[in-house]
Amino acid sequence: KSSMMNSKTKRYNLSDSTIRLVEEEDQFDCEWLVSARMSCGHVVTPMSLTKWCQQLLKQGKSRFVCGQSGCNAEWPYQEVCKMALLTPEERKNFETTMALNAAVGDPNTKFCPGCMTPVTRGSSSNLYVCCQVCSAKTGRSFGFCWQCLREWKGQQPRSDRCENDDCHNSALKTLRECPEVKIKTVNGVKGCPSVRACPTCGSLIQHTGIGCKNISCPRCKMSFCFGCLKTISECRTTGTHNVYGVCSIDIVPRQTSIPVWQRK
Repeated sequence: KSSMMNSKTKRYNLSDSTIRLVEEEDQFDCEWLVSARMSCGHVVTPMSLTKWCQQLLKQGKSRFVCGQSGCNAEWPYQEVCKMALLTPEERKNFETTMALNAAVGDPNTKFCPGCMTPVTRGSSSNLYVCCQVCSAKTGRSFGFCWQCLREWKGQQPRSDRCENDDCHNSALKTLRECPEVKIKTVNGVKGCPSVRACPTCGSLIQHTGIGCKNISCPRCKMSFCFGCLKTISECRTTGTHNVYGVCSIDIVPRQTSIPVWQRK
C-alpha cells in the first residue's frame, strides 16, 4: 500500500504517555508509521483503526472486535475513541450508527450515554436502566432513561418518562400526530393513519396511499395489512380477511403503544 499521507491523516502525539507507542508495522494496514498497541496486543495506527471500525459499522455491527487471526477481543468504545483519535464529528457518526445497528440487532439493547457501553433493558415497563460500568467507575449508582437516553432524573421506576425536559417517546408522538392517508384497498370512509408500528417488531412504517394495503416490514420481513394490522399469515389462517382485495375489517385506530419484538 502507498505510504503517502494526506492532510487529514491522524498521527499519535509522541509525547502522550498514556498511549503504548511501538516501532512495529501496523497489523491492519501494513504501514510503517508511528503505531500503538491495543489492549489485545495488536498494533494499529489512528487511520487503520478508524477504517477497520467504520468497516464493522457498515457490516451492521455495534461493537468493535479486533478481528486479527485468532483474536476476538472486544475493544471498549472509549479505547476506540482514544486510539483512533476520533474527531467530534466521527464520534457523532459512530455513536449514531452504533445505536441504529444495535436497535436492528437487538431492540432490547441501547448504549449508555455515560460510557457508550451496550446495556440490556431489564424490564419493558421501567424506563430506568442502571449502567454497571458507570456505577463502578463513579462509585455511585448511575442510571439513564431508556427513552431520552440521558442521565436519569426523578423518581423511579416509571414507564412513561423521566423528569428530564422534553422526555417523550418520539415513536408514540409520531403515531399520535401523523396525518391520515386514504388507501383504496382499506375499508372505511375515514382515512388510515399514514404511519403504523409493525405489529411484530414495532418499527415505524409510512404509507403514502399509493399501492397495496399489504406492507412488508423491512426490519423483521413480516407482511401485514396497514388497515387492520393483521399479519398476512393471520389473514390466511382465519379466512376473515381479503388478502388481495378490499380489506373487509374496519381500520384499527391509532396505535397507543409500540409492540416489542418477541424473538424466538
